[in-house]
Amino acid sequence: MANAARNPFVAGLLGGLVVLIAGIIAVAAGWVGDENTTIVQSPVAAAGGSADEGQGLTVNEIYRRDGPGVVFIAAEVTTQQESPFGLPQEQRGQATGSGFVTDDEGHVLTNAHVVEGASKIEVKFSEDRTVDAKLLGSDASTDVALLKVNTSKKVLKPLALGDSSKAKVGDAVVAIGNPFGLDRTVTTGIVSALQRKLEAPNGFTIDNVIQTDAAINPGNSGGPLLDSLGRVIGINSQIATGGSGGGSIGIGFAVPINTAKKISEQLREKGRVEHAFLGITGLSISKPMAENLNLPTDQGVLVQRATGPAAKAGVKGGDTQVSLGGADILLGGDVLVAIDGKKVNSMDDVIGVVNSKKPGDEVTLELRRGEEKRTVKVKLGNRPASAQSSLQDQGGQQTPP
Repeated sequence: MANAARNPFVAGLLGGLVVLIAGIIAVAAGWVGDENTTIVQSPVAAAGGSADEGQGLTVNEIYRRDGPGVVFIAAEVTTQQESPFGLPQEQRGQATGSGFVTDDEGHVLTNAHVVEGASKIEVKFSEDRTVDAKLLGSDASTDVALLKVNTSKKVLKPLALGDSSKAKVGDAVVAIGNPFGLDRTVTTGIVSALQRKLEAPNGFTIDNVIQTDAAINPGNSGGPLLDSLGRVIGINSQIATGGSGGGSIGIGFAVPINTAKKISEQLREKGRVEHAFLGITGLSISKPMAENLNLPTDQGVLVQRATGPAAKAGVKGGDTQVSLGGADILLGGDVLVAIDGKKVNSMDDVIGVVNSKKPGDEVTLELRRGEEKRTVKVKLGNRPASAQSSLQDQGGQQTPP
């Protein structure tokens, strides 16, 4: 499947949920309080339909219990721009987004793009208490950041973290966040789809993303997506926008909380996250493609470029450019047909395996080129800071694993 974030329909997602305003926040003089929030009283069907989980809570119950644990994040950022005279100049502004408390020690989860490049971060709680926050670490590959605040435990209202692997299409969900600076706004919807793949801020792929039709707008980034029992199953991160509009059209995406849990543990312990890196870009092969290009198999991935660990192990990328269906394709490279003994049907399969590994792990690749068949072992490396820094993107390709 082509990376959804590369579809023109989804263009401009990253950063689209952060309100960037030069100087001050436009709503700083009058933040919207709880009394202005409309709360739907209808019950929410229990996620997963488990009998022992009951019938779920009303939106009102979820909001009143979890709303105080959702915070407003304001990050001071500095950007470099060119003056009218062609000279570099700094412009200071403020990015705003959402986050939520995860424990009584003051840890707060949010999106990495909410606090990217921040020189100062402030967190505002429901009773208008604002405190400075320390960035413990962020991971651009999953768009997750972990903050730490020092404040009274009475102020901290940790949210329960759920299990995103149990979410099902059609499950009811609730989103709480700060769209356009309107703090602790609640919206409702369902899980529209599962296992989406989106492009992270650094160009790599985020797996198992949850799609929802709950209204998500600029400023919701970093806020929780909750199930019918008020447990966090995702971090609202991106939206699709249609035409020239920048608001919600009912297609939002949340980083699964199971991913965020793993990432936050590493950020808490090390302040950074290490991801495995194979070093290829490729195209998923279809039967029509195999016939048109005279490929040796109609199953697998046609390697476009190989670098880093893959290149070192002898994996070959293409060297002859052709056009197929308006896309430029490199021929002459290896076809990856299996990894660790499992058939490869698409780049999704390759990305999934690599994302499940750690730097230093070894994978076995089964390759074909013409009539030649061979097997190579690749010791995975550390993922570079960005996909662009490792490989030049090719039309129609997915993000390199």
